Order: sequence, then structure tokens, then C-alpha cells
Amino acid sequence: LENRADFEGKIVVDVGAGSGILSLFAARAGAKHVYAIEASNMAHYASKLAAGNPLLGQNITIIHGKAEDVSLPFQADVLISEPMGTLLVNERMLETYVIARNRFLKPGGKMFPSAGRIHVAPFSDEYLYVEMANKALFWQQRSYYGVDLTPLHGDALNGYFAQPVVDAFDPRILIAPSTSHPIDFNAIQEGDLFEIDIPLSFKSNMAARLHGLACWFDVLFSGSSVQRWLSTAPGAPTTHWYQLRCVLAQPLYVFAGQLITGRLRLVAHSAQSYTIHLTLSTHAWSPDGTVGGVLQSSTGKLDLKEPYYRMSQASLAWTQEQPQVQAQTQTQQPQQVLQQMAMQQILAQQQQQQHQGSGDLVMAPDAGGAGQSGQTSSQVMT
Repeated sequence: LENRADFEGKIVVDVGAGSGILSLFAARAGAKHVYAIEASNMAHYASKLAAGNPLLGQNITIIHGKAEDVSLPFQADVLISEPMGTLLVNERMLETYVIARNRFLKPGGKMFPSAGRIHVAPFSDEYLYVEMANKALFWQQRSYYGVDLTPLHGDALNGYFAQPVVDAFDPRILIAPSTSHPIDFNAIQEGDLFEIDIPLSFKSNMAARLHGLACWFDVLFSGSSVQRWLSTAPGAPTTHWYQLRCVLAQPLYVFAGQLITGRLRLVAHSAQSYTIHLTLSTHAWSPDGTVGGVLQSSTGKLDLKEPYYRMSQASLAWTQEQPQVQAQTQTQQPQQVLQQMAMQQILAQQQQQQHQGSGDLVMAPDAGGAGQSGQTSSQVMT
């Protein structure tokens, strides 16, 4: 609404309209007509919302279908959408946004949003690492009612570390300044989004155990009057996208000033998401600033489609208490922390077994409510 001049008297196409809230906003901004394209049954509710706001809805046409298939009577002056998923690219809605641009947008037309950036930085979080490792402790039992569970311990551990962690974290866990990978929605082609390769290079600003890579994104709404960045960065107001962390099963040790390199590769798959391939390495260094070869490397393969949504009350409390947790763990050796947490987990399991009857075991990684984020177009501002 701050960029009324970009909408007044214009033909607008809303891609993946959802409830139709963005279409109503575009009508409020003075759009001549809005074509709201929605492939799912949400199109029915978008129609109801438009009908319930007749002064705006009279300028909105709801089209139930895919942007790849439908036809429109006019070319669009403006394309609007909420194409962002976790880590920006999850759900692969950006590809549909690009297809709609190629099919419907006039040359020189405007896109809202028009660009995005994926930001990444290495992090150290002993508390999270211990939590992830402890998930597999159940499978270390050699006699669970007479059954040896240890043959599945390695598979369970790998399964838990294959889940990206979605939560809100304290930016003080980052051990180096972030770097970013830009995506220009006006220029990128659909095929460019099938595989996204991000080279990594950081200089650690502290001595720490490096537990993985933290990721977030922002998108630009570039209006003629006002430009706005919608940020999901740690420390910024929390959004329903939160942030994402790829935790390595094998942490690395780094010193202040040490070079960290690697690669983040996102490969699209048929479940409307991406496989994440992460490699991080530390390099030898000398007081004169000379950088040597690789000292340590650690790799991970994660599925962006199946994250661990770490949004329990305990994790929210951890966000507030993180400085105290870090201060405590810094005075202890990592092995001591692991042993303490392992003992707490075993005691809790023993208490649970005392009250537990017979039942089948489920080995599926605890997704903590994992699944699609359920985001709707009403949760982003034009």
C-alpha cells in the first residue's frame, strides 16, 4: 500500500494466491483488475473472502488452476506472490513464480518481491548438538525388554542429523560474519533453481567447536516509492519461517582467525523440496597470515523436506537462556556435557519404561511437528 503508484490502474496477477489476501491488498491499492491464480482448494476460500469484501472483490477474478496451465485475457503490469518457503526455496514455489513471470508479465513489469538472498554463517551450539546426539540414545540399549537395539543406533543417528533444524536462535552463536547468495527474480530462469551451488568462505572470530551452518533469507519488495526488505534473520522480529541450521554429525574445532571453507549445494527433488549437501573444512594457518591446506573436514546430507521443527516450550526458553547455557558449557569439556546430558536422558527413559506397557517401536526421526509450514499469503506484506 506504500507503493500505490505501482498498482493504481494496473493489471495485477497474484501467483499462488492462497486465501487471496494479497489480491485484496492490490485492489485496495487501486489495481484496475487482479487475477488471483490458486491451484489448491484454497481457491474456494479466496472466492469467499473476495465476495465478503464486495467493493474490492468486484475487481478480482479467482482462477482455480496452475500458473503453468491457465490462460489470462491480459498481460500483467504487476506480478505479486508469496513464493518463499523455508530457506527461501523449500516447496519450490519460486519456479512457479518464474514461470508466471515468463507467461504473464509485460516487458518492464514489476515483481513483488523482486529479489531474495540466502544468508549463511557457521555456528557453535553445544546444547543443540547434544540434543541431536541424544535423540539416538534409545537405540544404544543392549537389552530393551530382552532386545538388543544397538544394530540400529548408527542409522538412527544419521537420520536425526539428516534433519535441518528450524527454530529461532540467538545470533551470538554465530562464529563468523555471514555471507549471502543473491537471487534476482526478474532474471533467474526456472532451470537455474534445479541446483543451487553456494561456495563458502569464512574467517572465524573466536575459538570454538563448529557445529554446522546457520541459514536464513530476506526478500526485497522494490516499489517506486518505498523499498522494503522482509528479513528472517536471527535477532530480527520472528517470522513463521524462523531460521534453519544444518548440524554436522562430526563437529570441527576452529581458532580465532582461522579460515573455514566449504560448499552448500541444494539439489531439487520430486517432493517439491531440496536435498542439502554441506561440506565445511578448516585450514592450517600461521602467525604471518599464510593459509595452508585443509586440516579437518566434515560433511552432511540433509533433506529440506523433513526438518526438525524445534519450537517446543523448552527450545523457546533456551532462546532466552542461551547466554547462561553458553557460559556454563564454556567452563566444561564437551565430553562432560555429553555425559551429563546422556545420563539425564537415560534416567528419563528408565522412568518412562516403568510406566510403559507393550507397544510397537517407531524409528522415524522425531520431526517435532515436521511437515509443510502451512504458510499463507496473508503472512507477508506487499
